[in-house]
Amino acid sequence: MWTEAAKSRAHQSAYRSQEHLPPPATQLRRIRPTSALKAPPPSSRAAPPRPATALRPDQQNVRVLPKPLPGPSTASASCSPCQSSHLSPPPPPPPPPPHVPGNLAPPAAMEVELPARASSSQAKARETPPPSSAASATTASPAEDALLLPGEGVVRRRAVRERFAARSLSFRRDVGHAASETFLLTRLTLTLLRYLGIGYRWIRQFLALCCYALLLMPGFIQVLYYYFFSSQVHRSVVYGEQPRNRLDLYIPAGTRGLKPVVAFVTGGAWIIGYKGWGALLGRRLAERGILVACIDYRNFPQGTIGDMVEDVSQGISFVCNNIASYGGDPERIYLVGQSAGAHIAACTLVNQAIRECGEDTSTWSVAQLKAYFGISGGYNLLNLVDHFHRRGLYRSVFLSIMEGEESLRKFSPEVMVKDVAVRSAVSLLPRIILFHGTSDCSMPSAESEAFLDALQQRGAKADLFLYEGKTHTDLFLQDPLRGGRDKMLEEIVAVIQNDDPGASAQHLAVPIARRLVPEFMLRLAGRVSPF
Repeated sequence: MWTEAAKSRAHQSAYRSQEHLPPPATQLRRIRPTSALKAPPPSSRAAPPRPATALRPDQQNVRVLPKPLPGPSTASASCSPCQSSHLSPPPPPPPPPPHVPGNLAPPAAMEVELPARASSSQAKARETPPPSSAASATTASPAEDALLLPGEGVVRRRAVRERFAARSLSFRRDVGHAASETFLLTRLTLTLLRYLGIGYRWIRQFLALCCYALLLMPGFIQVLYYYFFSSQVHRSVVYGEQPRNRLDLYIPAGTRGLKPVVAFVTGGAWIIGYKGWGALLGRRLAERGILVACIDYRNFPQGTIGDMVEDVSQGISFVCNNIASYGGDPERIYLVGQSAGAHIAACTLVNQAIRECGEDTSTWSVAQLKAYFGISGGYNLLNLVDHFHRRGLYRSVFLSIMEGEESLRKFSPEVMVKDVAVRSAVSLLPRIILFHGTSDCSMPSAESEAFLDALQQRGAKADLFLYEGKTHTDLFLQDPLRGGRDKMLEEIVAVIQNDDPGASAQHLAVPIARRLVPEFMLRLAGRVSPF
């Protein structure tokens, strides 16, 4: 009975273990993953094989068959054929593959694979040749290869290098230009101080100028911000080859079609003139749809009156011939001058008329100008020599600016108009409109009155507007900074827009200018003004 029970237990144990046996040896094929196909390092090939009893961690799930008992195993040999087929001992398991460091594939995928799958893998391996070392070294990822494409990476790197080179060249050019301008201004300042000298009168005028500028600083800051940061302002447009042959353009915003043009020549006692002084007038006129070109010119001691007239003439020529490319109407150009700029502009106008009478070829014509506006100008230098000497502009300095005493008549528009030899030239002049304040101490209003009489005597079209109690800078600075209605500006705009009736509606739609400086500061500035 004990023997039968033992046989039954051995039969059940053998049947259970046979369910977990691997397939027959004919269907087994040892397949290693791709990472396992790599040759192991020399150290691993030289290492001795592990003992058969040693198990790797990935072999812990292998089930080992129990050894048969001595008695029942011998007795089972005489059993029936049916029983012997179930109780035949299983084939020995295949030896484990050599251990490869770093092989992290699962044990099942690493040990056994179906024959069909193994054969397909071998066929693919035979069709695809192994990559060579040179090919693997030159093969790059798609992102890296994209950088080497001629249309992308190479062109982009070349563009970056070109931009860097252009910026470096522009920076060096700007530094060189700034250095040359600084040297020039320093030399001119020393030359001017040598002419003027340092005395009590000049120190007093300088202190008065500083106080005047300080009181008007709230308005100056707003105008400077507009001048440097507004997209409507095109600064330093080159019109000639001389160092200061530049002009600023004030382009109206939101207007269609060609716009009327004002060429403006700023003042500065022939010494401190600068195109930036016209920023306030340029802004006010641009608000009314008028394009403004502020012309800069050489000042003393960089140049004399002849150089100034030549520069302004070249600037007017540039405006007449090129303003259409900026949206200006070349058929409606007006010339405006203020203080010393009014004198220079009048000299330029009269000299151009004389040239045209002598059939002298020129790049522009007086007929291209619709009108001339002179603001607080001086037109007879013979009467101004002693006046300027009393005001602090000494006779020697003034005569140096005007190229000597013998040239005073040549650069006095009033005297030139009275000359019989140029009577035919006066008829070529456009309409002339003069503005002056009766309380002007820098340029007496009698200058505009005398010039008006001389023009009317020769048959020229001329008008004069006198403003009671206005000083030399009231018409040009204080009144525009005060805001509200500006009488002189309205007169200029009315003359310009009378030539274009369709623009009157636009003029009426322009809002009234706001105040830029408080009234009490404007009054104090008028009291301390050195002009």
